[in-house]
Amino acid sequence: MADAVFANATSEDGFSDMVGDHLKGIGRLFYLHSPKDTMFERKEDVPNFFRQSFPYFFLFMIMEHIVLRMKGKPGIRLNDGLTSISHGIFQECGRILWRGAESYLYTWIYVNFRLVDLPWDQTFTWYAAALGVDFCYYWMHRACHEVHILWAQHQVHHTSEDFNMGVGIRQSVLQGWCGFAFYLPLALVIPPAQFVMHHQFSYLYMFWIHTEAIKSLGPLEYILNSPSHHRVHHGSNKYCLDVNYGGVLIIWDRLFGTFKPETDKFEIVYGLIYNQPSFNPLYLQAFYNNYVIEKFNKMNTFGDKVRAIVWGPSWEPGTPRLGDEDIKIDVENRDKFDVKLPLWCNVYLVAHYTIVLYGFFELASKYMGMTPISVLIFVFYIIASLTIIGMLFDNSKYAALSEVVRCSALAFFTRSVAVSSPALATGLQVFYVASAMFWCLNILKFLEIKKTRKVE
Repeated sequence: MADAVFANATSEDGFSDMVGDHLKGIGRLFYLHSPKDTMFERKEDVPNFFRQSFPYFFLFMIMEHIVLRMKGKPGIRLNDGLTSISHGIFQECGRILWRGAESYLYTWIYVNFRLVDLPWDQTFTWYAAALGVDFCYYWMHRACHEVHILWAQHQVHHTSEDFNMGVGIRQSVLQGWCGFAFYLPLALVIPPAQFVMHHQFSYLYMFWIHTEAIKSLGPLEYILNSPSHHRVHHGSNKYCLDVNYGGVLIIWDRLFGTFKPETDKFEIVYGLIYNQPSFNPLYLQAFYNNYVIEKFNKMNTFGDKVRAIVWGPSWEPGTPRLGDEDIKIDVENRDKFDVKLPLWCNVYLVAHYTIVLYGFFELASKYMGMTPISVLIFVFYIIASLTIIGMLFDNSKYAALSEVVRCSALAFFTRSVAVSSPALATGLQVFYVASAMFWCLNILKFLEIKKTRKVE
């Protein structure tokens, strides 16, 4: 009897702990943390809170979609939403490959040149780190809009023509490296573990402010960055350009003259000024770098070549650093890029996407115990798969052949690698072989994707 009571109490305690963990996980998205529960002495001890939050990202995206549909709005489009998630997975794959190397310089500066020894386990240090990280984020984010080569990386985040929580995950693989220098002054004061932790918390907060489902935060709008402020930031209308750079706090924009409130006078048009018609995440990550190179090459003087890289995206010879405001394009309305695929094709893509997503989480949980070459192969599989899925969403003429090659390779790989569950391996092999055969028939014109259009 006593054993049964003890087991029941243990079970209840376990359930309470699980609920508590989930509440903390959701709270992290709103920067609701207990400082005493999030203090770490070494940066290696700081969990990857961003990766742990993916289930909450999905949950909030589903809730947002339901709310938007109830309001009579389209909600999150399948092709655009999955493309946003793909960018987030790209970013995490990059972090897996370089295993925190971008923070090595920060740690080196802290170890050799710090000015004070703030105790890592004090509340004051926790809040100082939060404020310092957010201040540096403002300048990093502003530079990413005002320095052309940095914009070439950051533009990935602005490629969606929708504005929803999925866009909060749509991040650049290289921006972490390009923008890291703006945080280095903090290394003179803030311990590395506190910096790494609040750097994650800042991005978690900015996930949920990418939404049209929330109109206003009321009085908090004066202090906090909000969906209303961030909608303006993501607009390609001239009114929206180069404003509202704040991360968690909007006070930096108010202090430094870059704040603009949302207005009902016009409808915000999201995306780039010259938006790219694609759902291919690899293409969206890389295409703008070619434009920077082209602009560099067409300049006649060395000074203009340098300015083509380090001055604003709109700069041209003879204009101010950020370009001439009078000649900037004012995007007022446009059709969204869209490709309507048959239901069966969307079901196929979701099924394959789910398998890739499962593989990513398997890699994320086990990569520290894997050899570097195994990690590299796994990352290549994930990036290649998400790229080809994006090509299929585009209905690219190269997509079918690429999918045949991908599925054939995975069928062979699944067969040749020892798997703990032979039945699962066999099922996957049959699935990939059938998929490859289907796209072979598509290439031979026996089966075709019809009813495609490219505007909404």
